[in-house]
Amino acid sequence: MKRWLSFVIGIFIIFNSQARPEISRVEPPNWWVGMQHKELQILFYGKDLKGCDLVSSTPGFFLLRTVYVDNPNYLFAYLSIDPTLPAGGYPLLLKKDGKVIHTVIYELRQRKPGSASRKGFSTADNVYLLMPDRFSNGDPSNDNHPEMLEKANRLHPDGRHGGDIQGIINHLTYFKELGMTALWLNPVMENNQSQYSYHGYAITDLYRIDPRLGTNELYRSLVDSAARQGLKIIMDMVFNHLGDNHWMMKDLPTQQWVHQWPEFTRSNFRAPTIPDPYASEVDLRRMVNGWFDVHMPDLNQQDPLLADYLIQNSIWWVEYSGISGIRMDTHQYADKFFMSYWLRRIRLEYPDLSIVSECWVEQKTFHAYWFRDAVNRDGYAPHMDFITDFPLYIALRESFNDTHEGWELGPERLYYCLAQDLVYQDPAFNMVFVDNHDLSRFWSVVKEDFGRFTIGMAFLYTVRGMPQLTYGTEMLMRGYEWEGHGPMRADMPGGWSEDAGSAFHAAGRNKMQQKAWDLIRRLAQWRKNKEVIHSGNTRHFIPENNVYVYFRFNTSDTVMVVLNYSNQAQSLDMKHYSEMIGGRRTGFDVVSNKEILWDAQLTIPSSSAMVIEF
Repeated sequence: MKRWLSFVIGIFIIFNSQARPEISRVEPPNWWVGMQHKELQILFYGKDLKGCDLVSSTPGFFLLRTVYVDNPNYLFAYLSIDPTLPAGGYPLLLKKDGKVIHTVIYELRQRKPGSASRKGFSTADNVYLLMPDRFSNGDPSNDNHPEMLEKANRLHPDGRHGGDIQGIINHLTYFKELGMTALWLNPVMENNQSQYSYHGYAITDLYRIDPRLGTNELYRSLVDSAARQGLKIIMDMVFNHLGDNHWMMKDLPTQQWVHQWPEFTRSNFRAPTIPDPYASEVDLRRMVNGWFDVHMPDLNQQDPLLADYLIQNSIWWVEYSGISGIRMDTHQYADKFFMSYWLRRIRLEYPDLSIVSECWVEQKTFHAYWFRDAVNRDGYAPHMDFITDFPLYIALRESFNDTHEGWELGPERLYYCLAQDLVYQDPAFNMVFVDNHDLSRFWSVVKEDFGRFTIGMAFLYTVRGMPQLTYGTEMLMRGYEWEGHGPMRADMPGGWSEDAGSAFHAAGRNKMQQKAWDLIRRLAQWRKNKEVIHSGNTRHFIPENNVYVYFRFNTSDTVMVVLNYSNQAQSLDMKHYSEMIGGRRTGFDVVSNKEILWDAQLTIPSSSAMVIEF
């Protein structure tokens, strides 16, 4: 009898648990009325959802289809939203065997006026890249969080240091004074990893700001506060991979959600295999489907459910926060045709929103494959606004490493690299940089030579494209990538109350740091209002005696840039440049901040730069 009773009780428990599905997560958490794309995917996650029916009783918010997957804990529902539907909370009923077992009140909000026509960034912008955890600790109370695995440890170079969104808000006037117009933050979404989580690229919740950085509401406040200072916010997004501690990874919807291998297989990081007409299938597959790192599972964007999920996540953040643009991490590692479709969907809702693609490809021809308006034989159309200009970065970096003169050495590297701009429809849509969060600090690259530093800054703020400066460059921060990313991504001095010196005030900078800060401020502030730099033409001359000269010009303005790599002063025969300067004999040098005169010759000091306005 007892055995029979136990059996009946067991059956009852199984039946009862199966008869009571649960919902613990709904994504996206809300949506908006008035989107151009009328179809909305809602992910429901919980327990035993397979076989349940979702019902919407609201006219104008009706169910198109329900999609079940291998995992019974997921239910994907596609609904249509009538654009005339008023904002509000609408009931979605989860039914099992005809009975309502759960009701979700789903919020549909009204879009803000002007949301669809928001402006992005452009070649007129000066971008400042910062890593939130390493910039400024504006709220020490959130350094640790009970739900987050990794705790703050500022003594550990690869640990979390406590910088946050409030710290960025506290210093908005600093960026404006420096001449910046846009801020690119490394990813701010939750990275609940046990270690090495500070950089933000192992996301564990795509709809939540990491609580050690702040809240969703605080991020939106940052965007609003920045806008009042004339600053745009660029959000760093990652579609290639997740963190292995992402909630989905503990209970995948399907095995196809991420790329599966018999054993851990890292990407070969050979992006040229994608446009390479002769690439082997095994090499291409490993490039695109291999994991970026052991803690970064590689997403399969060819899965239609995942594709819709990722696209909606981007749109949700744009609409929710009001950002001006997106920087897409590891672009070429994600499925290229999905990325093209993703961008078209973004454009449908936000025609003027800007996108910059991280494309770490060092060869110019391959780089052009991902470039805006590229015409590729395989039909791939990138549609990106901007792309990170790694070919030009490599040319600049190596130009300082050459120990002797020669063809294609020293400044000739810049000449030959720019001469190959013919592979682009419009080369101005490059994001140019002297370093970033993954690269050796520029001050170290130039071996702490201020003359060479000046050459780099003059080049950054006058060459075609949109310039990006990394936080701390203005403070001559040091670090080589091969020494470890943690030390290279050191804390911004003065961002913590206990810091001795502060980058944010002149009194906290030493003489050399102040000199660097003044140089960058002068060039950046000058550039903001120089249309000839934003959209003008370029004319350059073959370097002679280790001096590279180029002009930026339009119908009303001309700027002459002189970069002297030589360790000796050089005299320029100004007749050589008569096609650009005519009979001019005077100009204003932005670098030295003074008027200059010349006759037949112009002398430029050793290891220096001039940016001459006529």
